[in-house]
Amino acid sequence: MQIDEAKVIKVTNERYRLNYHLSPNSGWMNDPNGFVYFKGYYHIFYQYYPYDSQWGPMHWGHARSHDLIHWEQLPAALVPGDREDEDGCFSGSAIVKDDKLFLIYTGHHYYDKNDPDNFWQNQNLAFSSDGVHFTKYENNPIIATPPKDNTIHFRDPKVWEHDGKYYVVIGSQNEEKLGRILMYVSNDLFEWEFKGTIAESKSSFEEGFMWECPDLFRLNGKDILLFSPQGIKAQKQKYLNLFQTGYFIGDFNYQKANYKHHEFVELDHGHDFYATQTMLAPDGRRIVFGWMDMWEANMPEQADGWAGALTLPRELTLKDDHLYMNPVEEVKNIRTEKAFKKITGMNECSFGKFNKRGLELDFVFENLYEKLGNFEFILRSEKENKFYLKMNFSTGNVTLYKKGKDPYRYASFSNKESGNLRVFMDASSIEIFINDGETVFSERLYFDESTEILIRKDNKLNINAEVYELNIHGGNSNEQD
Repeated sequence: MQIDEAKVIKVTNERYRLNYHLSPNSGWMNDPNGFVYFKGYYHIFYQYYPYDSQWGPMHWGHARSHDLIHWEQLPAALVPGDREDEDGCFSGSAIVKDDKLFLIYTGHHYYDKNDPDNFWQNQNLAFSSDGVHFTKYENNPIIATPPKDNTIHFRDPKVWEHDGKYYVVIGSQNEEKLGRILMYVSNDLFEWEFKGTIAESKSSFEEGFMWECPDLFRLNGKDILLFSPQGIKAQKQKYLNLFQTGYFIGDFNYQKANYKHHEFVELDHGHDFYATQTMLAPDGRRIVFGWMDMWEANMPEQADGWAGALTLPRELTLKDDHLYMNPVEEVKNIRTEKAFKKITGMNECSFGKFNKRGLELDFVFENLYEKLGNFEFILRSEKENKFYLKMNFSTGNVTLYKKGKDPYRYASFSNKESGNLRVFMDASSIEIFINDGETVFSERLYFDESTEILIRKDNKLNINAEVYELNIHGGNSNEQD
């Protein structure tokens, strides 16, 4: 199957086009898929619908990069419509074996196309020798049906190799309608054996009725299960998004397929973060992408013929049983103009208007042993605060406000003698990293030309501020090597 180029939706306006984040040339984007390194390139695939800026029958969009920042858009890797994926090529992952790139993905099937809640799902394989053109395995599906005690929800396989065998975890739901993670094992990627359920929801309101996009990996001596549960009940300052993304920390036993873990922790506290996928880079870093949007959120760019974006690629590290998340070092390579300010005394300081191009603002806070009061990062438009981040150094609490019907998000941070804040702004996004990635917020934010950047602080708080313009010289490339 191939995309009908004559029917691909056209972009009519680039007003919200991101400068240094990956987004589709046109059409719809959601979950990152198949994050892998192959033949000198990082490859990222993504859920993609080319014929509208709304969600539709899922394809796999595809881009590659030498440096995780400059992305080259490639032809769609998977197009639905074959026997094994008639109604969609849903999320999955990638692995390199025998000098070939293999994709493992979920095939989606409707019993009746007029009844979208009545479907079935299986797991399929595709492969490529050049990393650009893919062939679906002739004997798909490789996993035809879920266990008998499963519902119809059975998707998002994440594959890896361990001690000469291949393992895959799959998001699912048991008969009691509780989220869980299934595991399978294989010697060759083609024949798979069910090993069991490695983790399961306590209850639908505590840990969710469905678990999507699972990812199991080892980091700093611990086994991390990163996934997206659906259905966790919102609390006053936690679980406020429609769906969450977070992790368990624990210990996994391969022989027994047993995973003992701690409590669920949200990974990102912003409005727009979902469906993560990680990969182990050649230099040993564990790197993660997330979808920088949320289901049922307002996406003004849809009116322009496109929708959706991925976060900056971020490195994950584990410290004191907490996942830290920071932009990859390669982001520093697109810094251009630099400004420096040492801010003392004054209560409010303006950094001028935001030009809707790339911007990084780095703040270092001094003398925090005095437990000084508040710091606010503010975006103001037409004399109204449209966005702010308020850090309270007395309590270690942080509050984010974004104008809209669901404005507030909350988190906390370690209160030490010094601290820092990194803010990455793009034409329609802002990403915030507190204390070296201890606390993170991801947001789609649709700026206008009048947006002014300000900070407000208590008198005694001394701040060093560095500001960089970010420029990747024209954004996402469509040229192929």
